[in-house]
Amino acid sequence: MIIDKYQGFIFDLDGTIYLGENLIQGAKKVIETIKNKNKNYVFLTNKPLATREDYAKKLNNLGINASTENIITSSYVTAEYLKEKKPINCYVIGEKALKKELDNVGVNVSNKIENIDYLIASFDRKFSYKKLNDALQIIKSGAKFIATNPDKTCPTENGEIPDAAGMIGAIEGTTGKKVEKILGKPSDEIVEIALQSMDIDNKNCLMIGDRIETDILMGNNNGLATALVLSGVTNKELATSSDVKPDYILNSIADLI
Repeated sequence: MIIDKYQGFIFDLDGTIYLGENLIQGAKKVIETIKNKNKNYVFLTNKPLATREDYAKKLNNLGINASTENIITSSYVTAEYLKEKKPINCYVIGEKALKKELDNVGVNVSNKIENIDYLIASFDRKFSYKKLNDALQIIKSGAKFIATNPDKTCPTENGEIPDAAGMIGAIEGTTGKKVEKILGKPSDEIVEIALQSMDIDNKNCLMIGDRIETDILMGNNNGLATALVLSGVTNKELATSSDVKPDYILNSIADLI
């Protein structure tokens, strides 16, 4: 079995463990097998629409053993990054879960555009012209521009929907300023937090996900073994034609065992 080769596992969620509210076949057995072998695992998602507590609850409801401690989100990593910068004021283009993570570490979120230190762009299903104009004025005032994640789309059981790249692209196109830092996959920061949480080094860890440009690229760049699953947004044709090569191409997570 592939899982016998590694001590730690980083699992993407959407398209890897589940699609929407539906568990991908074999996911529960894989996690149970890893746990029974006394190996470590974390779930890592770029999707900033729910808190770590929400993700843990969802996974457990689907029959997957999870706790807040082994859930890592792009919102959480963004908050951890910014808490070292305090005191600061942030303007958030994003949803409640991101704002809650920032509040948890004492980062001030402002609805005003004056005296903003960081503009944060994220997946925002209520993105509007007003928010875009606010972003323009904030960037013009000299604020730093960061983002939670670079995903173009988010997979659902009904197909793909626009993700944070749409918000980032609109801001970049309007302001002429490129995003300065992305904290979610494929950043080094999110890998470091994942490895620290399992207390293992990169050579003993396998990254499993459905996106070449985030999951696999991140793993490759940071010395992890990588497994691409075809149960999400990537098909076999795209997988074989990409310059970014995973160590394994699997039909789904079930192929790990």
